[in-house]
Amino acid sequence: MDIVVHAKWESYLAEAIKRCNRCPLHESRTNPVPGEGNPNASLMFVGEGPGADEDRMGRPFVGRAGKRLDLWITDYLGMKRSDVYIANTVKCRPPGNRVPTDSEMAMCFPYLLAQISFIKPKVIVALGKTAAQDLLGFPKATSLKLLRADNPYRRNGYYVVVTYHPAAILRNASYESAVREDLIIAKKLLEVG
Repeated sequence: MDIVVHAKWESYLAEAIKRCNRCPLHESRTNPVPGEGNPNASLMFVGEGPGADEDRMGRPFVGRAGKRLDLWITDYLGMKRSDVYIANTVKCRPPGNRVPTDSEMAMCFPYLLAQISFIKPKVIVALGKTAAQDLLGFPKATSLKLLRADNPYRRNGYYVVVTYHPAAILRNASYESAVREDLIIAKKLLEVG
């Protein structure tokens, strides 16, 4: 993709998100967190929403969970953060790091769809239950275990692989082996094309 086209697209989207007042989340944010990464990425990660560090810096996955994600990208995928694209289902931090409401996710979903349409990844890794449900359209009652059991999902020309959110691993390290398994699936899908 042409670097000028990407810069214009990213700037336009970031400005649209900055001006967005479609839901109440804009009222309490410090900075919107549009997403970042390689415009030609074959792999995209989608999380739930920004945390305190991300809200302060205006960038996705820069706190402790982001450091864990960076390790996964390097150790399990053999890639660098600059090789992938990273976004969230909502672009503004929910107060108290609560789970975004269905309405908040619905208001942000067009931004996420625009990112997916522009980046055109081969594989999207949904980080956690909320991101998976938003991307796949499953009801909130669907467990992460059940969502992971059917990996990978085929959607609109790309695959979705569901795994744990990095923050979940910081709370319970026993999930790490499941993440490794899920990312091996993602890596194989990338290799096959």
